[in-house]
This record gives sequence, structure tokens and C-alpha cells, in this order.
Amino acid sequence: MKIAHYFILILFCWSCSSDSSDGDAITPTDDDTPMTVTNPLLDFTVPSNFPDATYSIAQNPPTEKGFELGKKLFYDGQLASDGVVSCGFCHIQSFSFTHHTHITSHGVDGQIGTRNAQPLHNLAFMNEFTWDGAATFLDTQPIIPITAEVEMNETVSNVISKLSADDDYPTLFAEAFGSEGVNADRLFKALSQFMVMMVSANSKFDKLERGESVTFTDEENAGMAIFDAKCASCHAGTLQTDQSYRNNGLPIDPQYNDIGRERVTGLPDDNRKFKVPSLRNIEITFPYMHDGRLGTLENVLDFYTDGMVDSPTLDDQFRRPDGTLGLDITAEEKGQLIAFLKTLTDNDFIEDRRFAEF
Repeated sequence: MKIAHYFILILFCWSCSSDSSDGDAITPTDDDTPMTVTNPLLDFTVPSNFPDATYSIAQNPPTEKGFELGKKLFYDGQLASDGVVSCGFCHIQSFSFTHHTHITSHGVDGQIGTRNAQPLHNLAFMNEFTWDGAATFLDTQPIIPITAEVEMNETVSNVISKLSADDDYPTLFAEAFGSEGVNADRLFKALSQFMVMMVSANSKFDKLERGESVTFTDEENAGMAIFDAKCASCHAGTLQTDQSYRNNGLPIDPQYNDIGRERVTGLPDDNRKFKVPSLRNIEITFPYMHDGRLGTLENVLDFYTDGMVDSPTLDDQFRRPDGTLGLDITAEEKGQLIAFLKTLTDNDFIEDRRFAEF
């Protein structure tokens, strides 16, 4: 078993050791008489143009109280050692839950991470998480930023202690899960209930896929044709990613020397490979690449035509028949591609008050 997965598995097995029974939530009254709390299930609907969810909704069905608890936790700095850096600190809704002002994530005490914060949307449909796939289950993914020294720099046990001593959380956990008890299993389930509801599926691209009353401009149609020919082998399907790990020819940044997927698997064949990101909401999720080195979509396309470097694990599709590297795209085609990419912006999701901090 690889080290990263072993670490997460140990923590998650520990977190599941406490009782996490479900049912009607109860809230103690002043005379300790149990009081039933209504906690209806939320409607998690798979959009008609989407694949099936990979997250088991049946094992952790989002409820009204569970979602609200997860939302409160997502924006609460108590999950970090400094009481300030919350999940929402690096995942800001107006940027599709990524972070514009930092090229790589900033954590407690101003510490700087090595990777760009990824956008959070359509997580219920993903197989693995983080740039290198270190988390294979959404419920365990938050362990990584919570315990990373350069991010939230906390321990799960300390988080549970702080939440247990809080004036509000014991009651909120009881309402969400049907009985008293603040534990790690419930902490991560509540966060997942909040995050699985983050479905971005109402862009112009989605409406066209579903046959709704929208039409693409000539430029957008031309861009989609170029995209299908040049980009869709990696950024595949409705999710705009095949969820694979690939080396796209980025030069190694000596400051980070990030070996990518190899850090998880230990396999030299995975050196410098990173997960193919979804391009949904790509217009607003800059900066781009795993280390945020490219600031604009124009920069990205210029890199793909003229900026790649060779290495043993470079994806073969970037090798041209004449021996040069990169995609063969003209300046005009780049403009058309960007016009198409902007059809992937889902303003309804970005402005959805359900996910807003306040």
C-alpha cells in the first residue's frame, strides 16, 4: 500500500471507530427531554447530461441539517491551528471555489504551499481527488489540508476537541445525525454533504447538450470543433476530464520540484503526471496548472503550442510527426477555442446562495 493512501486510511479508520448512528435528530431541552427535529433529505439530482455519481449518496444522503452543518464547518477557521484558515479561505465561491489572489495555497502563519487550490464542483462524480490523486474518497480528502503543515496545520483530534467544546456544534451535530456525539466520522460526512451538492451543470454548454433553447455563435461552434479534435482526448465528456494523470510538458519549477503522481504511487512512470482538471468554469478559475504558473487562457494555449519540454513521461499525444512538441493551433483557432471555453461558465452555480458563506 502506498504511503499517502496508508496515512489517509489509518486516519479514516480511526475516525469511523466512534458511533455514527443515524435517524431522527434529537436536541436536549432544559429538562433533558428529547425533542424530535425535522431533518428532511435534500434533493440530489443527477443532471440529464451527466454520468452517474461515483459518490455513494445512499451511504451519506445529504439532509437539510447535515448540509448546513457541513457549510458551517467549511467556513470555520477552527479547523485550522490558527483559528483563521478555513476551507473557504482557499476555495472562494465567486471563483468557482478556487483562489485568484494566490498562485499556490497559503496556509497558517503565512506559509505557502506548492500547489494551486483546485475548484470545487461536481465532486460527486469524481473518482479521486487532489492534483496527484492522494485521496480516493471524498470523505477522507479534507484530512489532507487539515493536517498539512503549510495549509491548516491541525490534527483531527484537536479539531474534534474544539468543536465539542463549542457552544453550538454539539447541538448541530445531534440535529444532523440523530443522536449526540461530535466525532471525526460525522465531521467528514457533514463536509461531504455540503460538497456533493456543489453541482455545476447549467452553463451554456450544458444547455446545448440537453437540447435546451440556446445556440452557439459561429466562433463558439468553431472553437468546439477544434476542442473536439485537439483537446477532448483528455478533457473528455460532460465532466470535461477523463480523470487520468498525464505529463503535459510543463518545465519543472525548481522552487517546488513537484514530481506529481509519483509522490503517491512511487512509480517512475508517474513522474510529473498530474490529474487532468475539469475545464468547467475555466474562465474564472485562473491561475492555471498545478502550480498556478499561467495567468490567462491565452498563456495556457501559448504554452500548448510553444512552451512544452520533453521528458520520458511526456504524453505521446503532444509529440508531432515532425518531432516537435505541442499542439498545432493557429492564433485564430486559439481565439475560437477561448470563445468555446467561456461557454463552460456556470453563473447560476457561482451565484448560488446555498453555498455562500453569508
